[in-house]
Amino acid sequence: MKKRIKKTPWPTKDAMEQVYDQGLWGRSEQHIFYSGEGSHDPTIVVPYIRAMVDFLESFESPLTVCDLGCGDFEIGRQLLPYTTRYIAVDIVQKLIDHHRIYDAAKQLEFHCLDIAEDVLPDADCAILRQVLQHLSNQEVGQVLLKLEKYRYVVLTEHIPAGVFEANKDIISGQGIRLKKKSGLDITAVPFAIKFKEKKELVSVLLAPKKGKIVTTLYTLF
Repeated sequence: MKKRIKKTPWPTKDAMEQVYDQGLWGRSEQHIFYSGEGSHDPTIVVPYIRAMVDFLESFESPLTVCDLGCGDFEIGRQLLPYTTRYIAVDIVQKLIDHHRIYDAAKQLEFHCLDIAEDVLPDADCAILRQVLQHLSNQEVGQVLLKLEKYRYVVLTEHIPAGVFEANKDIISGQGIRLKKKSGLDITAVPFAIKFKEKKELVSVLLAPKKGKIVTTLYTLF
């Protein structure tokens, strides 16, 4: 029987820099940085934008939004008009430097932060779109503790379509738990986040055996 080689974790920052440097989530002639189909495939993006705009427009006064893991900003720039202030965060410095030059706007700011290690910006609402799914359970737990400062958290995760064992651990990086027939559920052990209300905003079923992408709104207080 072949012995399984144990992988040595990279620092998350290095792993994510490699993703963009080597185009591990794909490449596009129109984009220097490319965050994958989840930010570009209309069957995924259009329902998400529609649901998020409905949510953001439901407030009499526009919210301040903190986008934790903004990636190539294809999603963020479509949500920006519906906010009073938009704070986009990513761990890759070259990505943030690019956005500061080419995506500058009055109510928009960019920060290079490690969301598991650094202090997060203040806002009404935090968005984490297919971000936690790439992190180890330890880093997910670190992030969840910091989310308590936000009134609303909108979490999008790629999970199996049927019944699955939640929260199998992974090494932070390019991959997600789907390969282990698992997905992230922040209401289950070892996390069990506390919230006032929970509401599914949108769910997109992908091709057979490719799971689904679910966006959930958590009201924390």
